[in-house]
Amino acid sequence: MPLQPETKRAIVFIDGQNLFHAVRKAFGYTYPNFDPLKLAEAICKLYNWSLQGVRFYTGVPDIDDDAAWHHFWSEKKRAMIRAEVYVYTRPLRYRNKSITLPDGTVHTILVGEEKGIDVRIALDIINLAHKREYDVALVLSQDQDLSEVADELRIITKEQNRWIRIASAFPYSPTVKNTRGINNTEWVKIDRAMYDACLDPRDYRLKSEHGAGLGNASRV
Repeated sequence: MPLQPETKRAIVFIDGQNLFHAVRKAFGYTYPNFDPLKLAEAICKLYNWSLQGVRFYTGVPDIDDDAAWHHFWSEKKRAMIRAEVYVYTRPLRYRNKSITLPDGTVHTILVGEEKGIDVRIALDIINLAHKREYDVALVLSQDQDLSEVADELRIITKEQNRWIRIASAFPYSPTVKNTRGINNTEWVKIDRAMYDACLDPRDYRLKSEHGAGLGNASRV
């Protein structure tokens, strides 16, 4: 078993859409009001990891599909880049989804879907491990599609004969149903106090939208 390094270098990978929807269910916030850098710093400080970089991934709707959310993510992206956060975006596409209510009636809603984000995160985690750029990969997501990345990192650990860990962090409250991190990773629960200490003081929503919220939360 390789020895643990005295200083554990961490890179944080954030699935923006996955994190926001988990936050909404856990804490009730209606738009992505987190500061990615502050969250990364808070978790790394808790575990005494040396933060080496933050990478943020999200789908962004076209301006013709949803001008308000397009504006929000464009402004937030610029702010993250100024804070030296690496940002990767892909188009957020919409499709009609049918849901059946308890009374048996069927309703159709428009749902935003992003393609390729989990693949991009997985590729970056593996690529940066091969380059020996971190000891800890901290993933802010509960996407089980990333569980195979943990298996790949164990192979890299043997190949490089060095200590590597992967952890998944996610919002937690007594009311949420999904209390699991990514399988085969170490789980880090983000409670309300930690999350609220990492809010972004800037609000990137269009001013006209502030009072009533910013569109449909399923379409961010």
